Amino acid sequence: MIRAVVFDLDGVLIQTEELWDEVRAGLARDHGGPYGPEEQRAMMGMSSPEWSRYMHEHVGLPESPDEIAAEVVDRMAGRYRERLPLIDEAVEAVERLAGRWPLGVASSSNRPLIDLVLELSGLAPLFSATVSSEEVARGKPAPDVYLEACRRLGVPASSAAAVEDSHAGIASAKAAGMCVIAIPNPTYPPGDEALAGADVVLGSLAELTPAAVEGS
Repeated sequence: MIRAVVFDLDGVLIQTEELWDEVRAGLARDHGGPYGPEEQRAMMGMSSPEWSRYMHEHVGLPESPDEIAAEVVDRMAGRYRERLPLIDEAVEAVERLAGRWPLGVASSSNRPLIDLVLELSGLAPLFSATVSSEEVARGKPAPDVYLEACRRLGVPASSAAAVEDSHAGIASAKAAGMCVIAIPNPTYPPGDEALAGADVVLGSLAELTPAAVEGS
């Protein structure tokens, strides 16, 4: 029986994979570093310490990983304040499930960005626990961020469902032992192998109902 639901953020509630890519690519270009499809794929799902270290070591940015992360977060926050890219039906889907279960967020985004998104969207009161992968030892596809979200919600991971969109996210939630509801990101869709690991695959947030979660 499902006792809680944990949402990913980027690609599930807000369409930001392209925005992360633009911001990190812009920072790389500002410093003359390479940035292309290989770098984009490598960083998807990484925690902030992981991708900022990657940009320092592999893209060649001279700043420290902490400085790189701070600059990216600042640029992302500015873009969110200009226009928060909420995915259609995000608010409605969260409200539907919040009427039935306690909700959490398990995100690769930095803590300030998670808090800003939930504040700007008005969804903050509906989430009982939020976790950034910068607060755990390993980012997705490791299970750490989902395990911590379930711990903060006070439920075993085996009694919780995750809502995910990406290859790394699906793998992370499955490794935690959760039921996984996949809503594939249309821009960066997970592969067939990853989708095969999901318990339920939906076409959009409009299909995310309590009945769909119970069916997982």
